[in-house]
Amino acid sequence: MPPALRIRGLTKRYEDGFLALADLDLDVGAGRFVGLLGPNGAGKTSLISAVCNIIRVTSGEIAIFGEPHHSLAARRMVGLAEQDVNLDRFLDVEETLLYHGGYFGMRRAHARTRAGEMMDVFDLRAKAGVRAPKLSGGMRRRLLLARALMHEPRLVILDEPTAGVDFELRVELWAYIRRLHDSGTTVLLTTHYLEEADELCEDIVLVRGGRVIGRDTAEGLRAAYGATSLADAYVRAMAGVPPR
Repeated sequence: MPPALRIRGLTKRYEDGFLALADLDLDVGAGRFVGLLGPNGAGKTSLISAVCNIIRVTSGEIAIFGEPHHSLAARRMVGLAEQDVNLDRFLDVEETLLYHGGYFGMRRAHARTRAGEMMDVFDLRAKAGVRAPKLSGGMRRRLLLARALMHEPRLVILDEPTAGVDFELRVELWAYIRRLHDSGTTVLLTTHYLEEADELCEDIVLVRGGRVIGRDTAEGLRAAYGATSLADAYVRAMAGVPPR
Protein backbone atom coordinates (compact mmCIF):
# COMPACT_ATOMS: atom_id res chain seq x y z
CA MET A 1 0.00 0.00 0.00
CA PRO A 2 1.36 3.46 -0.85
CA PRO A 3 1.80 5.94 2.02
CA ALA A 4 -1.22 7.96 3.03
CA LEU A 5 0.75 11.13 2.28
CA ARG A 6 3.88 11.49 0.19
CA ILE A 7 5.47 14.91 -0.32
CA ARG A 8 8.56 15.53 -2.40
CA GLY A 9 10.37 18.83 -2.94
CA LEU A 10 7.44 20.94 -1.74
CA THR A 11 8.18 24.64 -2.09
CA LYS A 12 5.84 27.58 -1.57
CA ARG A 13 6.91 31.17 -2.07
CA TYR A 14 4.18 33.78 -1.64
CA GLU A 15 3.80 36.84 -3.82
CA ASP A 16 5.47 39.07 -1.22
CA GLY A 17 8.57 36.89 -1.46
CA PHE A 18 8.09 35.00 1.80
CA LEU A 19 9.37 31.42 1.53
CA ALA A 20 6.95 29.32 3.59
CA LEU A 21 8.10 25.86 2.44
CA ALA A 22 11.57 25.05 1.17
CA ASP A 23 12.05 21.79 -0.74
CA LEU A 24 10.22 19.82 1.98
CA ASP A 25 9.94 16.03 1.92
CA LEU A 26 7.54 14.10 4.14
CA ASP A 27 5.98 10.63 4.24
CA VAL A 28 3.05 9.61 6.43
CA GLY A 29 2.44 5.89 6.38
CA ALA A 30 -1.06 4.49 6.03
CA GLY A 31 -2.69 4.10 9.42
CA ARG A 32 -0.09 6.18 11.27
CA PHE A 33 -0.70 9.00 13.75
CA VAL A 34 1.80 11.78 13.07
CA GLY A 35 2.19 15.08 14.89
CA LEU A 36 3.47 18.17 13.09
CA LEU A 37 5.10 20.60 15.52
CA GLY A 38 6.69 23.98 14.95
CA PRO A 39 6.39 27.65 15.91
CA ASN A 40 4.11 30.13 14.21
CA GLY A 41 5.45 30.81 10.72
CA ALA A 42 7.21 27.44 10.48
CA GLY A 43 5.14 26.41 7.45
CA LYS A 44 2.62 24.03 9.04
CA THR A 45 -0.49 25.81 7.74
CA SER A 46 1.05 26.27 4.29
CA LEU A 47 1.84 22.55 4.18
CA ILE A 48 -1.71 21.60 5.14
CA SER A 49 -3.17 24.14 2.71
CA ALA A 50 -1.04 22.69 -0.09
CA VAL A 51 -2.12 19.12 0.65
CA CYS A 52 -5.79 20.19 0.71
CA ASN A 53 -5.54 22.30 -2.47
CA ILE A 54 -6.27 25.55 -0.64
CA ILE A 55 -3.13 27.17 -2.04
CA ARG A 56 -1.08 26.59 -5.17
CA VAL A 57 2.45 25.41 -4.59
CA THR A 58 5.50 26.88 -6.29
CA SER A 59 6.96 23.43 -6.97
CA GLY A 60 6.92 19.89 -5.70
CA GLU A 61 4.70 16.81 -5.73
CA ILE A 62 2.01 15.62 -3.31
CA ALA A 63 0.29 12.24 -3.44
CA ILE A 64 -2.57 10.91 -1.30
CA PHE A 65 -2.54 7.10 -1.16
CA GLY A 66 -0.71 7.20 -4.47
CA GLU A 67 -3.12 9.62 -6.18
CA PRO A 68 -2.12 13.18 -7.22
CA HIS A 69 -3.40 15.46 -4.47
CA HIS A 70 -5.39 17.63 -6.88
CA SER A 71 -7.38 14.70 -8.28
CA LEU A 72 -10.98 14.09 -7.23
CA ALA A 73 -10.04 10.66 -5.90
CA ALA A 74 -7.41 12.18 -3.60
CA ARG A 75 -9.68 14.99 -2.41
CA ARG A 76 -12.34 12.51 -1.36
CA MET A 77 -9.81 10.69 0.81
CA VAL A 78 -8.88 13.74 2.89
CA GLY A 79 -10.81 15.35 5.73
CA LEU A 80 -9.67 18.66 7.21
CA ALA A 81 -10.66 20.20 10.53
CA GLU A 82 -9.22 23.70 10.31
CA GLN A 83 -7.97 25.78 13.19
CA ASP A 84 -10.19 28.73 12.31
CA VAL A 85 -13.92 28.25 12.79
CA ASN A 86 -15.22 28.67 9.23
CA LEU A 87 -18.79 27.43 9.60
CA ASP A 88 -21.59 28.87 7.44
CA ARG A 89 -23.55 31.17 9.75
CA PHE A 90 -26.81 30.51 7.86
CA LEU A 91 -26.74 26.71 8.24
CA ASP A 92 -27.73 24.73 11.29
CA VAL A 93 -25.74 21.75 12.55
CA GLU A 94 -27.52 19.09 10.50
CA GLU A 95 -27.54 21.22 7.34
CA THR A 96 -23.81 21.83 7.72
CA LEU A 97 -23.17 18.11 7.69
CA LEU A 98 -25.62 17.36 4.87
CA TYR A 99 -24.17 20.08 2.62
CA HIS A 100 -20.67 18.77 3.26
CA GLY A 101 -21.75 15.23 2.40
CA GLY A 102 -23.35 16.48 -0.82
CA TYR A 103 -20.13 18.27 -1.76
CA PHE A 104 -18.35 14.91 -1.62
CA GLY A 105 -21.02 13.12 -3.63
CA MET A 106 -22.82 11.30 -0.84
CA ARG A 107 -26.40 10.27 -1.65
CA ARG A 108 -28.92 12.13 0.47
CA ALA A 109 -30.16 9.07 2.38
CA HIS A 110 -26.61 8.01 3.20
CA ALA A 111 -25.65 11.57 4.11
CA ARG A 112 -28.61 11.89 6.48
CA THR A 113 -27.72 8.61 8.20
CA ARG A 114 -24.06 9.60 8.48
CA ALA A 115 -24.99 13.06 9.78
CA GLY A 116 -27.03 11.40 12.52
CA GLU A 117 -24.07 9.21 13.44
CA MET A 118 -21.74 12.22 13.63
CA MET A 119 -24.19 14.21 15.74
CA ASP A 120 -24.47 11.29 18.16
CA VAL A 121 -20.70 10.78 18.33
CA PHE A 122 -20.01 14.45 19.05
CA ASP A 123 -23.06 15.01 21.25
CA LEU A 124 -24.65 17.45 18.79
CA ARG A 125 -28.06 15.81 18.38
CA ALA A 126 -29.79 18.32 20.69
CA LYS A 127 -28.31 21.16 18.58
CA ALA A 128 -29.29 19.72 15.17
CA GLY A 129 -31.49 22.71 14.29
CA VAL A 130 -29.24 25.41 15.79
CA ARG A 131 -27.25 27.70 13.50
CA ALA A 132 -23.49 27.99 13.96
CA PRO A 133 -23.43 31.54 15.47
CA LYS A 134 -25.63 30.37 18.35
CA LEU A 135 -23.39 27.44 19.28
CA SER A 136 -20.87 27.66 22.10
CA GLY A 137 -17.18 27.62 21.23
CA GLY A 138 -16.90 23.99 22.26
CA MET A 139 -19.90 22.98 20.15
CA ARG A 140 -18.44 24.75 17.13
CA ARG A 141 -15.20 22.82 17.59
CA ARG A 142 -17.19 19.56 17.77
CA LEU A 143 -19.02 20.48 14.57
CA LEU A 144 -15.76 21.20 12.76
CA LEU A 145 -14.54 17.70 13.59
CA ALA A 146 -17.87 16.12 12.68
CA ARG A 147 -17.83 17.92 9.33
CA ALA A 148 -14.26 16.81 8.60
CA LEU A 149 -15.22 13.17 9.23
CA MET A 150 -18.62 13.30 7.53
CA HIS A 151 -17.48 11.77 4.21
CA GLU A 152 -15.41 9.03 5.93
CA PRO A 153 -11.95 10.15 4.79
CA ARG A 154 -8.95 7.83 5.01
CA LEU A 155 -6.57 10.68 5.91
CA VAL A 156 -7.74 13.16 8.54
CA ILE A 157 -5.83 16.39 9.09
CA LEU A 158 -6.49 18.08 12.42
CA ASP A 159 -5.15 21.64 12.64
CA GLU A 160 -5.13 22.67 16.31
CA PRO A 161 -8.33 20.67 17.00
CA THR A 162 -8.45 21.51 20.72
CA ALA A 163 -7.39 25.17 20.54
CA GLY A 164 -9.37 27.23 23.01
CA VAL A 165 -11.51 24.42 24.44
CA ASP A 166 -11.79 23.56 28.12
CA PHE A 167 -9.98 20.63 29.69
CA GLU A 168 -13.03 18.35 29.82
CA LEU A 169 -13.76 18.75 26.11
CA ARG A 170 -10.09 18.32 25.25
CA VAL A 171 -9.99 14.95 27.02
CA GLU A 172 -13.23 13.96 25.29
CA LEU A 173 -11.86 14.89 21.87
CA TRP A 174 -8.64 13.01 22.60
CA ALA A 175 -10.67 9.88 23.30
CA TYR A 176 -12.55 10.17 20.01
CA ILE A 177 -9.37 10.88 18.02
CA ARG A 178 -7.81 7.76 19.52
CA ARG A 179 -10.83 5.67 18.50
CA LEU A 180 -10.65 7.16 15.02
CA HIS A 181 -7.01 6.13 14.70
CA ASP A 182 -7.66 2.70 16.18
CA SER A 183 -10.21 2.12 13.40
CA GLY A 184 -7.40 2.45 10.83
CA THR A 185 -7.69 6.12 9.87
CA THR A 186 -4.45 7.97 9.22
CA VAL A 187 -4.17 11.14 11.31
CA LEU A 188 -1.94 14.18 10.82
CA LEU A 189 -2.15 16.53 13.80
CA THR A 190 -0.78 20.02 14.33
CA THR A 191 -0.81 21.39 17.84
CA HIS A 192 0.94 23.85 20.12
CA TYR A 193 0.05 21.68 23.13
CA LEU A 194 3.15 19.50 23.39
CA GLU A 195 1.50 17.24 25.96
CA GLU A 196 -1.18 16.55 23.34
CA ALA A 197 1.40 15.40 20.81
CA ASP A 198 3.19 13.37 23.47
CA GLU A 199 -0.05 11.70 24.50
CA LEU A 200 -1.50 10.94 21.05
CA CYS A 201 1.16 10.73 18.33
CA GLU A 202 3.21 7.73 17.22
CA ASP A 203 5.67 9.92 15.31
CA ILE A 204 6.48 13.60 15.69
CA VAL A 205 7.80 15.78 12.86
CA LEU A 206 9.56 19.02 13.81
CA VAL A 207 9.30 21.86 11.30
CA ARG A 208 11.17 25.17 11.29
CA GLY A 209 11.64 27.68 8.50
CA GLY A 210 9.66 25.59 6.03
CA ARG A 211 11.89 22.55 6.49
CA VAL A 212 11.71 19.30 8.44
CA ILE A 213 14.46 19.45 11.07
CA GLY A 214 13.70 16.25 12.95
CA ARG A 215 11.44 13.24 13.19
CA ASP A 216 11.10 10.52 15.81
CA THR A 217 8.84 9.26 18.55
CA ALA A 218 8.42 11.52 21.57
CA GLU A 219 10.71 9.18 23.51
CA GLY A 220 13.27 9.23 20.69
CA LEU A 221 13.28 13.04 20.55
CA ARG A 222 13.81 13.28 24.30
CA ALA A 223 16.75 10.92 24.02
CA ALA A 224 18.20 12.65 20.97
CA TYR A 225 18.23 16.05 22.68
CA GLY A 226 19.08 14.83 26.16
CA ALA A 227 15.79 16.21 27.45
CA THR A 228 13.51 15.11 30.25
CA SER A 229 10.35 16.22 28.44
CA LEU A 230 9.12 16.70 24.91
CA ALA A 231 8.83 20.42 25.62
CA ASP A 232 12.54 20.60 26.47
CA ALA A 233 13.45 18.63 23.34
CA TYR A 234 11.26 20.93 21.24
CA VAL A 235 12.85 24.10 22.64
CA ARG A 236 16.36 22.78 21.99
CA ALA A 237 15.51 21.69 18.45
CA MET A 238 13.96 25.07 17.61
CA ALA A 239 17.00 26.83 19.06
CA GLY A 240 19.21 24.93 16.63
CA VAL A 241 20.82 22.63 19.18
CA PRO A 242 22.06 19.56 17.26
CA PRO A 243 20.80 16.15 18.41
CA ARG A 244 23.24 13.79 20.06
